Formats: sequence, structure tokens, C-alpha cells
Amino acid sequence: MSTLVGLEVVGFNMSVSLPEKTEVVIRSMQYRDIGAIDSLAAMSSEAEQDSCAVALGRNLQKARRWYGFLKFLSLFPNPAQHNWCVYVAEQNQQIIGCIKVSPFNSTRSTWRVEQVLVDPRAPLSKTEVGSQLLRYCFEKIWEARTWILEVNINNKSTLALYRHNGFQPLAQLTYWALVPELLEQLAQNEPDLPNLLPVSNVDAQLIYQLDTVSMPPLLRQVFDRHIRDFKTGFLSAFLAKLGQWMNQTEVVRSYVFEPQRKAAIGYFRLENCCDGTRAHQAELTVHPAYTWLYPELLSQMAQIVRQRPPQALQLVSADYQPEREEYFEQLGAQRMEHTLLMSRSVWHKLREAKQTSLERLQLSEVLQGLQPRGTPAPGRMSWWAHSSFPPSPGSRSDASGVGEEGTISTEPSERPENGHQG
Repeated sequence: MSTLVGLEVVGFNMSVSLPEKTEVVIRSMQYRDIGAIDSLAAMSSEAEQDSCAVALGRNLQKARRWYGFLKFLSLFPNPAQHNWCVYVAEQNQQIIGCIKVSPFNSTRSTWRVEQVLVDPRAPLSKTEVGSQLLRYCFEKIWEARTWILEVNINNKSTLALYRHNGFQPLAQLTYWALVPELLEQLAQNEPDLPNLLPVSNVDAQLIYQLDTVSMPPLLRQVFDRHIRDFKTGFLSAFLAKLGQWMNQTEVVRSYVFEPQRKAAIGYFRLENCCDGTRAHQAELTVHPAYTWLYPELLSQMAQIVRQRPPQALQLVSADYQPEREEYFEQLGAQRMEHTLLMSRSVWHKLREAKQTSLERLQLSEVLQGLQPRGTPAPGRMSWWAHSSFPPSPGSRSDASGVGEEGTISTEPSERPENGHQG
């Protein structure tokens, strides 16, 4: 018996309690987190060839120098208030993931997930940490009705993460690069653009109409752009100029005006790199009925970038723009990257919320404010007192003037006053 008890005690002492799993804490980024996020971006760009991670790492270098100014802009309403929304996932006082989001339109009804990074050495999987980061943003930013993002089609793990959290594909995008030799050939052609005009706030209506007609209805609904998205306020213009000065870039915007239809049929935004450290960037929008503008607009942009250090010009095309992709193929442009544009609606919150049926509501609860506080006292005056109708023939009054029903009669008494007759 003592032996058995001793074995039980020994077995009890040899049992080891496993440590509890530490919860993941998600919070806003602080200045001390920039180094850890930079390491995550470097590991992601090396492992998955992610251009978004490279761009995030480049922006972190600027955030390190201008962190105080960016923090100041986030304290009060301004066009750049939400341009640096970064949240980190922390476990055991170690940064294991981060997410960067930003508003896509001026009404902030559509937000963009720019990047989700997860440390591969973390005890949790990328799907677990990334899902917590995404759902934190979904719950925190209530004004967002739609979320969009871009992901490289070869990045299988990140694509699985987004599909796991409800993102659906919208369109396939292809990034092209026009090398300096090709740009030099295009610059030798004189573009036939007699109605090429610079863009100002007065032309916002024209640019908005061109943007609306150049994309499918589903994409138009997801983007939810308005005329004010194509206008630039004073503070926005100041911040844009400040950003160009910081990044050593120059922005040129022009559009082609059709005088007969009084509409814009072509538009480009060209961001030139003045120091020659990276490629030039261009956004191109062409009316579907005026695809002959592609060679003319590219020749115009090639002449503009000729004045800058020789660098490639990067553009993007979508799968709903077959004419653009065909022209880039014939031109000899290089395919750089294939991405998938995805979106997620947040109308699911109505299903996730607690269902409340009108049938479950009690009428006494709804009309509680209309209930009397006590039992009303019976009135002593008949409603006939204020009525012009004569009393009913069946009603009688006794000598005291009290009717049969107990009400006081308002008819004059037949007895003369003071006992004297009329």
C-alpha cells in the first residue's frame, strides 16, 4: 500500500505543466517598431519577390526621418491623416507581423490593404497572424464598406491568406517596363495631340467621366470614386509638393479633350524620377472608343522623360484592356509582374450581428412612454355639457338635477328662484 502511494506521489511530482500560449497583441506602430518592420519587409522581399514589400521598406526609410511630422498629421483631420496607418502584431514583446492600410477614395468608403507581413520564425502560422491583423482593421475602421488589395499571382501563401479572409478576385493586372532605348525611339515620333491640355480642378468633371467609362461596372462600384477624388485642395497640393521634394520626383498631368463631344478621351499622370535612382511611373487612362491614342500618349510621355536621367517607364494594364496589352506586346515592352486585384465587402457584418426580430418586441415595451402613471379619476361633468345636442328622450332628471346615470344635468331647473314663479 505504501509502495503504491509512493508511486502516485512520484508520478504526481514528475508531471510538468505546459506553458500557456501567449496571446497576440495588435496595436498601432510606434517609432521603436520601425527596425523590426524593416527586417520583416526585407525577409518578405527576398523570399517571395514581393514588390509591395520593397516599396514598404523604401517608405520605412522615409518614415524614420519624418516620423514626428507624420504623427502630427494623424492628430487632426487633413488629406494625409490616414496615409500612414500601420498596425503591428506583438507576442512575447516581439514583433511577429504588421499591416499597412490606407483610404482609397476621398469618402473613405473603400480602403486598401497595402501590405501584410508575418515573421516566418513566429510560432503561429502566417494565416493565423495575418487573419488577426486583417480582422483587427475590419473591426477598427468602421467607415470602410469595401476593402481592396493587390497580390502577386505567384505568392501562394499570401494569396491563400486573402482568400481565407473573404477576398475575391476582380481583375488581373500586368506591370510593364519600357526600357530607355525604347523610350528614345518613341520620343522621335511627333505626337498628334492638338487638344492636349494640363489638368486642373476645373477639369475634374471630365476626368471623372473618363475614369467611369473606362472600367467595368463592378470595378466602378468597388472603387466608388466621385468628382472630388479628382480635385486637389490647397493642403493636398502643399503635401503633394512636399512629397515630390522629399522623393526627388516631378509630376506631370495632362488630358486629351474632344471638342465635338466635349469630353476627355485620354489622360496620363507621369511621375518622373529626377535623381535617376528608380524608374519613372505613369498612370494611363484611355477611352475604350479611342484606343488609337496609345502611341500618341506614349510618344508624349517619352518626350517628357527624355529630359530626365535615363530610366525605364513603368505602366500597368488590366485584363479588361486587351488593346493596351496587345500594343505593349507589339511595342516590345517587358512584363515585370502579374498581380491579382481582389476585393472584400463588409456587408457580412449584418449577418454576424445579433439578430433582432420585430416579432420579439412586446407592445408594452415599445409604448412604455405612453402608459398612464396612475388610474385616472372619474369625471363629474357629462360630456353633454359642451355639446349642442339635446339630451336623449330616455334620460330623466330628478328634482335635484341628477340624471338617471348619475351625471349632473345642465338643463335649467323648472323651480323658480327664491320660490317665486317667473
